[in-house]
Amino acid sequence: MVDTPLVFLYNAFLICVTFSVVYLFKRRIFVRFLISVVWLIGGFANGYLLTMRVTPLNAQDLVVLSDAISLTTNYFSTIEIILLSIASVAVIIWLISMWKRGGQYQGKMHRILAIAGVVIWCTAYSFLTEAAIDSRVISNYFGNIAFAYEDYGFPYCFVASVLDTGIDEPAGYSKETMEAIRNNGSININETGRSEAALPNIIFVQLESYFDPTEVEWLQFTEDPIPNLRRMSQEYSSGYFKAPSVGAGTANTEFEVLTGMSMRFFGPGEYPYKTYAKYNVLESAASALKSLGYGAEALHNNGGNFYSRALVYNNMGFDHYTSKEFMNILQLTAKGWATDDVLIPHIIDSLDTTEGTDFVMTISVQGHGDYPTERVIDNPRILVSGVEDEGRMYAWEYYVNMVYEMDKFAGDLVAAMEERGEPTVIVFYGDHLPTMGLQAKDVKSKYLYNTNYVIWDNIGLEKKDGNYAAYQIMAEVLDRLDIHVGTIFNYHQQRKSTKNYLSDLELLQYDILYGEQYVYEESGNPITEGHMMMGVRDTIVSGLVEQSDGSYSIYGENFTKQTKVYINGEKQSTSFLNNTRVDLKKSQLNDGDVVWLAQVGSSNTIFRTSKKYEYLEGTLVELPETENDVAVGRNAFVTAEE
Repeated sequence: MVDTPLVFLYNAFLICVTFSVVYLFKRRIFVRFLISVVWLIGGFANGYLLTMRVTPLNAQDLVVLSDAISLTTNYFSTIEIILLSIASVAVIIWLISMWKRGGQYQGKMHRILAIAGVVIWCTAYSFLTEAAIDSRVISNYFGNIAFAYEDYGFPYCFVASVLDTGIDEPAGYSKETMEAIRNNGSININETGRSEAALPNIIFVQLESYFDPTEVEWLQFTEDPIPNLRRMSQEYSSGYFKAPSVGAGTANTEFEVLTGMSMRFFGPGEYPYKTYAKYNVLESAASALKSLGYGAEALHNNGGNFYSRALVYNNMGFDHYTSKEFMNILQLTAKGWATDDVLIPHIIDSLDTTEGTDFVMTISVQGHGDYPTERVIDNPRILVSGVEDEGRMYAWEYYVNMVYEMDKFAGDLVAAMEERGEPTVIVFYGDHLPTMGLQAKDVKSKYLYNTNYVIWDNIGLEKKDGNYAAYQIMAEVLDRLDIHVGTIFNYHQQRKSTKNYLSDLELLQYDILYGEQYVYEESGNPITEGHMMMGVRDTIVSGLVEQSDGSYSIYGENFTKQTKVYINGEKQSTSFLNNTRVDLKKSQLNDGDVVWLAQVGSSNTIFRTSKKYEYLEGTLVELPETENDVAVGRNAFVTAEE
C-alpha cells in the first residue's frame, strides 16, 4: 500500500471483481465467505510454498496436485499433516454451517442485471489490465516468477498463470515467414558427418538442484564437495548452464533441454509438460536422434506419473521410460528422496536395450529440497562455515553433503562407462539453484539462473568452455558431434547469435506447437505417435509357495516396492520382501484363478504387467500370451490415465 500503491489498488480491484459474482446467487453471504476462503487459502498456501521453495503458488501447481499429494511426506511432518487435515475438515464444517445459517436474499433476484454487472466488472478489469501493462504498473512477462509475485502481487500473478498459457501468435506469423525461416539454412535436415560406428552413446544427466557450492562467495567447506565434477570441468568442456527458473521448475529445465524450446515465450509459471506435451506428440532429442538409428531411453528415480512424464516421454518418441516403480530403491535421503546411485545399473540396462548407440535422458532427485534446519546426517562428510544462523548452516550442511554424493554418483557413472568401453558422451548439469534464499550478490556469476555443466567424453572431443541456456545445450553438444538433426536443434546450430535469433525462435515454437506447422510442409512431422514401453526388464514369476499360515509367497525376478499382485483383475494387499519375493497375506487362491503382477504407480496406474498365470493345485501355470496381453502390458499407462 505504501511503496507501490497502484499495484495494491490494481490487485484490490481484481479481488473486488471476483466478489461481483455473489449477486448471481440467493445465498450471498455464503458465497462471500466461500470466495474469501478461496483467496485466503491461496494466500496461505503461497506463503507456505515460499518457505519450501523459491517458486510461489501458480495454476500449474493445482494441475499437478494429484502428483504432489504422493509427496506430502517429503514436505510435511506427520504432525503438520494431521494439523492440515484437521484444519481442512474444520473449514469444510464451518462452510457447511454458513450455508445453513447464512440465509437467503429475500428480495427479487435481478439475474439479467446481475449478469450484466459481472460482464461490466470483467470488461473493466480487462481494460484496466491493458492500461496497467502499458503504463508498466504490472507486466505480462515474468523473467523471474518469484520476483514477479513480489513486484506485481499474488492475486494478479496467480490469475495470469490461470488465463495466460501457451504461446500467443507472434506479430508477422505467416506461411511466407515460416518458409523463409525454414529455408534459411534448411532446418529440416537429418544428417551427420560421422559413420555409424563412430556415433557415440549420448547421456544427459540432469542433477536435481545441483550447482558448484564454491560459487557461493561466503561459504567455506572442510573439503571440496565436488572432486569428480571439478576434475572433469578442468579436463573437459564446462561452464555456466542457464536454467529457466530458480529454486524449482525441474520439468521446465528438462523441457528446454529435450526440445530446444525456450520457456520465455510461454505463459507465466506454465509447465508445457502439463498444458501441451501431455496431450500432443512433440519433436524432441529422442525423436531427432532416432532418425539416425539411436535408441531413446529415459530414467528418473521418482514416480512415473509425476509431471505426467509417462505420457510426455511417450509423446516425445522415447522407446522406454524407467521410473522408480521399476527400481529396487534401498537407500533414501533423510528427506525421503531416492539416492542417485540407484540410477547407474538402470542406465546400463537402458544402453543394453539396443545393439547400437543410445540416447539416455536421466533425471536425478537426490538433491531435492526442502533442506532441514537441524542436523539430520550423523557424522557428515563435509562441514560448512560462513553462515551465522544455525538453522541455515544445517540446511547448507545437508545440501552440500547431498551434492557430494551426487558428485560421487557422477564419478561412478563415468567409471562404469569407461569400463563399458563404448564411445560415450555424458552431459552433467544442474536443473536450477537450490532453495536457499540466495541473492545475485551471493554467487560469483552474479546471476541466479546459472548452475554448472560439464561434458565428459571418451572420444577425444576438444575442450571448449562456454555458457549456454538450457534450450541451447542439446544443439551445442550435437553440433560438436557433427550431428545435425531436429528442427529446433538445427535452427540453434545455424542461427545462434544472428539477427532476429530469438524472435524467429518464438515464431518457430508457435508454428510447431500452436500454429499451422508450415515448417513441416515439405518434410512432414518427424513424430506422429508414441510407442514407448515402461521399464526395460520384465517382471518374471518363477513360482508360488503356500505358507503354513495359509498365506502365499510369490517368487521371481525384478520385483520392487511398487510390484502388486492381481487375482482375476482385482489388486491384492501385497507385502514386498525383496526383489525376488512378494507375499499375499490376505488373499485366497482357488483353482482356475488368474494371477498376474504389475508395476503400479500413483493413482493406481498400471505401468507394465507380467505374463498371466492360472492357479492349479498349488502352482502357477503360465497362460498363452495374446496380442491384447502384450498391448496392455506395454501401454497400460495410457489407458489408465485416460
